[in-house]
Amino acid sequence: MVISVKSFNELTTKDLYAVLQLRSEIFVVEQNCVYQDIDGKDFKALHVLGFKNNELVAYTRIFKPGDYFNDASIGRVVVKKSERKHKYGYAIMEASITAVKSYLQQTTIKISAQKYLLKFYNNLGFKEEGAEYLEDGIPHMVMYKH
Repeated sequence: MVISVKSFNELTTKDLYAVLQLRSEIFVVEQNCVYQDIDGKDFKALHVLGFKNNELVAYTRIFKPGDYFNDASIGRVVVKKSERKHKYGYAIMEASITAVKSYLQQTTIKISAQKYLLKFYNNLGFKEEGAEYLEDGIPHMVMYKH
C-alpha cells in the first residue's frame, strides 16, 4: 500500500470520488447507518490516502486543533473490507499519527472511536477518557494519545 497525505485542494477529482465512495461503502452501507458523511469539514482536513494497485483501500482525515476538536484529531478511519486482513488499519493510522506530528506539530491526538475498535486503538497508544456515548446510533468512546 502506498500512502500519501494531501490537503483538500491537492486531491484530484478521482481521489475525492474514491474517498467518498469508500467512506459511503463502509460507514453508510456496511454499517447500515444513515448519516451525513459529506459534512463540510473535508475542506479543512488533511487527507491520508492508502492506495493499492491504484485503488483506495484505506483512508483517514486529520484536523489541526480547533478545526474539529480543541486538540488535533484523526477521523473517518476506514479500510476496505476485503483488505482488512492485511492490517492496513495499523498502517494508515501510523501514517496519520506521523502526519499529525510532522504537518501539524502536535503530539496530543483526540479521536471518537467506535467502541468495538477500542483494542485496535489501544494497540496504537490511545487511551479511553470519559463515558461511552452514541453517535449515529453506534457506541463510541473518546480516546487520546499523548
